[in-house]
Amino acid sequence: MLTYSIMSLLGGTIHFALNLPAVCGAIVAIGITADSFVVYFERIRDEVRKGSSLRPAVQRAWPRARRTILVSDFVSFLAAAVLYFFTVGTVQGFAFTLGLTTLLDVVVIFLFTKPLITLLARRKFFADGHPMSGLDPKRLGVRPPIRGGRRRLAETKEA
Repeated sequence: MLTYSIMSLLGGTIHFALNLPAVCGAIVAIGITADSFVVYFERIRDEVRKGSSLRPAVQRAWPRARRTILVSDFVSFLAAAVLYFFTVGTVQGFAFTLGLTTLLDVVVIFLFTKPLITLLARRKFFADGHPMSGLDPKRLGVRPPIRGGRRRLAETKEA
């Protein structure tokens, strides 16, 4: 919705046209936004695999995910800028849309995805690791600690 709203505003102000290359740029950037969510979610799952409960896992995963997402978005924006300045015609429309929606990805990840996941981590469905949440410790291969967090030698050799 945010992407469409900005594109509509740009249509009237700078005569931005939503043609086929622009739609392709938007589709690619929407994939980048989905990838940003996947990166953060997988970092959370990594923390849960290490034995953290969900709320601390969400907090610990954010710095690593944020760094990865920002680097990825920077590379996409750099590619869009290079395409925009060194091409002509409809390829510039693709590059403009890709750059615009890549910038929107940063806004979405910081102002929507991060706060939403923080709120969802407080809900019982996710916090208890419901099997359908994707955060079930058993499905992620987490073993409960034995006697104060130490496993017996035989159990560690099996793994």
